[in-house]
Amino acid sequence: MEMRRATNADGDAVRELVFEVLAEFGLAGDRESTDRDLDDIVGNFDDRGGRFDVLVAAHGPIVGCVGLYPLREGVVELRKMYLRPEYRGQGAGRRLLEHALAAASELGFRRVELETNSKLVEAIRMYERYGFRPVEGCHVAAR
Repeated sequence: MEMRRATNADGDAVRELVFEVLAEFGLAGDRESTDRDLDDIVGNFDDRGGRFDVLVAAHGPIVGCVGLYPLREGVVELRKMYLRPEYRGQGAGRRLLEHALAAASELGFRRVELETNSKLVEAIRMYERYGFRPVEGCHVAAR
């Protein structure tokens, strides 16, 4: 598998991945608000000082994704970290997260925040293993 920078041409494939994983957990994507940033990946991530990367299987399809969305000076939000179910439990999720944390550091961010749904129990466990902790009064975890 190869990690590479996403382009706007990847938008449909990334959106499909995100919406499929959300549906797996009984959640719905929202193309008009929450997931609108996928309409212009480069403009919403790279051009703002962040990045969006995809994990691609040897035979070509996108199997995972992760984005870094700048919030304020020194703080970035980990967004859209998703992985197809058949690739879970093999270290691919850990690879996505470690890649994102290293990229955040390389880009000069000192704090990484994320927001997730309580139904994503395995993801939350992984985030906690990497030092993320709940922030009082909101649905955000920070590292």
